[in-house]
Amino acid sequence: MKPGPRARALWRGVLDAVFPPQAIDGGAALAGGLSAGAWSRIQFLDGPVCDGCGAPFEYDLGVRCAACLASPRRFDAARAACLYDEHSREPILKLKHADRLDLAPLLARWISRAAQPLIAEADAIAPVPLHPSRLLGRRYNQAAEIARPLSALTGVAYLPDALVRRRATATQGGKSGSGRRRNVAGAFEVPKGRAHLVAGKRILLIDDVMTTGATAEGCARALKVAGAVRVDVAVVARVKEMPGLTI
Repeated sequence: MKPGPRARALWRGVLDAVFPPQAIDGGAALAGGLSAGAWSRIQFLDGPVCDGCGAPFEYDLGVRCAACLASPRRFDAARAACLYDEHSREPILKLKHADRLDLAPLLARWISRAAQPLIAEADAIAPVPLHPSRLLGRRYNQAAEIARPLSALTGVAYLPDALVRRRATATQGGKSGSGRRRNVAGAFEVPKGRAHLVAGKRILLIDDVMTTGATAEGCARALKVAGAVRVDVAVVARVKEMPGLTI
């Protein structure tokens, strides 16, 4: 029987202790598999952002962006650690598709820095769930792999299965904003037996990438139906504009 992804991650850690690892982009790794050059190219969102969706502002305007003002989100606020582009994409996709679970704690630390105000107000952390059929094929949920060490790092309670994806959906890649919203409409729910876990709570929802926010809104809607008083979102990276990138 082939070892699972966590067993492979543990074995990789043992090997790294014996043989100094190379960065995922080549050269010597500083931390978490990234070289000095890779670190310098990632566009971390350290400046002012829209409180509604986390989109970066050139100047601190003290307001939400035009899109959030025109169409308020189902979630209350969002933060992203960096922009999703050709530089940040590699560690995210390595975690998501290449069993690089060793990258999850690094990405959790990125979120802990960017979303500190939201974390400070949260009662619990919950990952965006995968449908069981997708989980069976991938063998792990990358959002959960980030949320778990984030909970351990911050001391905020972890709710791994309060929110479920009850309907298998097609990939969001290549869809317009309205197409993404239709694709995930009604896909998420909090089972009745788990509603007490979120009722009256402030939930911080964790995912790897935000594009239009449709998935986060679908999750926030389900959590609020179950009684959550506030739902915020924290992701590793957000797309600045609709790109032709693989997520």
